[in-house]
Amino acid sequence: MFHWDRGLFLTPAGLAVDVCRRQPRGFISHAHADHLGSHELALCTPATACLYRHRRGARRRVLELPYGKPLEFGPFQLTTYPAGHCLGSAMLLARQSSESGRSRTLLYTGDFKLQATATCVEAELPRADILIMESTFGRPKYCLPPRAETIARLIELVRSILAAEQTPVLHLYPLGKGQEITRLLTIAGIPVLQHPMTYAISEIYRQCGVDLGDVSQHDERTLIDGRVPPGHAVVTLPRGMRNFRLRGILRPVSIAITGWAIDPAAKYRYGVDHALPLSDHADYHQLMETAQRVGAKKIYCTHGPLEFVDHLREAGFNAFPVTGSVQTRLF
Repeated sequence: MFHWDRGLFLTPAGLAVDVCRRQPRGFISHAHADHLGSHELALCTPATACLYRHRRGARRRVLELPYGKPLEFGPFQLTTYPAGHCLGSAMLLARQSSESGRSRTLLYTGDFKLQATATCVEAELPRADILIMESTFGRPKYCLPPRAETIARLIELVRSILAAEQTPVLHLYPLGKGQEITRLLTIAGIPVLQHPMTYAISEIYRQCGVDLGDVSQHDERTLIDGRVPPGHAVVTLPRGMRNFRLRGILRPVSIAITGWAIDPAAKYRYGVDHALPLSDHADYHQLMETAQRVGAKKIYCTHGPLEFVDHLREAGFNAFPVTGSVQTRLF
C-alpha cells in the first residue's frame, strides 16, 4: 500500500506525500518549506494551493482537494481533513479497495494540532486502519499549559510593555504563527505591524477569507517620524532568519512564542526577553489522544523522538518508528 524512501509514497498510485524533492505527483499537506516540493503536479487544498504558488511560482500545476470531498486517484480514494496547523493544512485519508470489495484506510496527519485556532479550520480525525503521525512533541514533558492561559499571558505581557512605552517585538514564522498571533492581538484591540514577508502571506489569508483585524505592513508609510507608532505591536521573523530586523523600533522587548518554551531556558536559546509556550503542533497529550481516536491497527511515527513509540506501546498501541531500516520499505 505504501513505502518510505526519504519520505512517504502511496506505492500503487506513485504519489509522494510531503516529499520535498521534485516528483511527478506529490501531495502537499501544508505550505511550510520543509513540506514543499516543486512537483510536476501538486495535490493540496485550495488555500495551500494559493500559498504554494506564492512560494514556488504562480504557474505551478495543482489539483485541488477541498476538505471532505473524495477524489478517485488511481487505486485510491483520497480525502483531505483539516489539520489545524496553519491555513490550508490537511490530513490525508487514503482508502484502497481490493477485488473482494474490502478496503484498507491510511491516515497521514502531516503537522497538526487538535485545539481550536483563530486563523484556520479546527482539526478533524477520521478513523483509519493505519496511522502515520507527526510526533514532534512526543515526550511527556511537552504537555503544554491550557491555550487560553497562555494567550492571556501574552496579551497581559504585550499590554504591560506598551504601558511602559516600549515596543513589543514578536519573533514568529511568517506563515501560520505570524498570522495566528497577529489575530489574537488584534482581537484584544492591539494593532499590529508585520514584517513585509509575513504581511505578504497575511494578504493571502485575507484573500482566502481570514480576517486578521487591524494589521499593516511595517514600512516607511507606517512609521511616524521614522518610528513605530505608539500602541502597536510588531510581528517580525524569528531571530536568525535573514532580514529579521526592522527599522524604527525603539526600546524593543522581544518575545518568542513556541512549544519549546515549556523549557525555562528557551528564552536564552532564542535570544529573547520572553518565551511563551504556544504551538501549532500537537503536544504530548494531543498525540496520545490522536492515537486513541483514530483507532488504527498500526501506527508509524515520524518527525519526533523515538521514545514516543515506546510510550504508545506501553499504552497498548501497535506502534513503530519510521527510522533506520524501516525507512526502506513499509507495507
